[in-house]
Order: sequence, then C-alpha cells, then structure tokens
Amino acid sequence: MPSYTIKPLVTAIARNTGGRNGHSETTDHSVSVNLSVRKEMGGPGLPNTTTPEHLFAAGYAACFGGALEFVAKQQKKDVSNAVVTCSTSVGPREGGGFGIAVKMQVNIPNMPKPEVAALAQETHEKICPYSHATRGNIEFSLEIVDA
Repeated sequence: MPSYTIKPLVTAIARNTGGRNGHSETTDHSVSVNLSVRKEMGGPGLPNTTTPEHLFAAGYAACFGGALEFVAKQQKKDVSNAVVTCSTSVGPREGGGFGIAVKMQVNIPNMPKPEVAALAQETHEKICPYSHATRGNIEFSLEIVDA
C-alpha cells in the first residue's frame, strides 16, 4: 500500500477481454484498441493492433510532458515546443517473470541542455504521477537529447 492518499480529480476506467490478444476499451469509449502479442514474443503480431507497452509508453510520455509543462510554468519557462519520447521495453527479469524498462528522452529546442536536464529531473522526481508509481519498480533512464 502507498504511504499516501490522493484526492481523485479524475478516474479512468478501462476493461479488457482476451488479455494480450484481445480488446481494451475505456468505459467512456475515448480509447478502444485491439491487442495482439508481437511476433518477437511468440504471438501472432496481427496488423492494426497494439500492445500494453505501446499504451504505457504513450501514457507515460503524455503524463511526463504535462508534468514538464507544469514545472516549467512554475519557473516561468516556455517548453511549448518540448518533445518527450518514452521507449518502453518488456522482457524476462532475472528473478523470474517479466518486467518493463523505460527510457525517457526529453528535447526542448533552443534551451540549454543543463536547463532541460534540471526541468526533466524535477519533473521525474517531484511531479509526474507515472514516475511516482513506477519509481524503484522498473529500470528507468532519463536522457536529454538534441532535435
């Protein structure tokens, strides 16, 4: 159990049937995706499907980007042209089972790398809910990149 509680501002609800070779949809129908296990993982790799890792990467990138905007606004900095890229990998863990690893890349054109790094680090350490949820549970790397 987390050692904190939240006051929910919004709650997203999604349902899945069929697991990784099935269908996931939010109850408000804003997201509706067909899933299939990629061929690299021994699945059918059906066209026009996605994976939980793709959904996680998209969600984490969006969440991190929004949190970055929040941090920048507090510091009166413009990050409206920021690009956040989240690479999410899945694979076997040393202790058995499977785990995920994330590589987060942040690019803010026309801002010095040390300034971008400071914003991104504060975002990861203090603000982003995905970062809070996964800290210590997944491999995570943060990289500041040029365009």
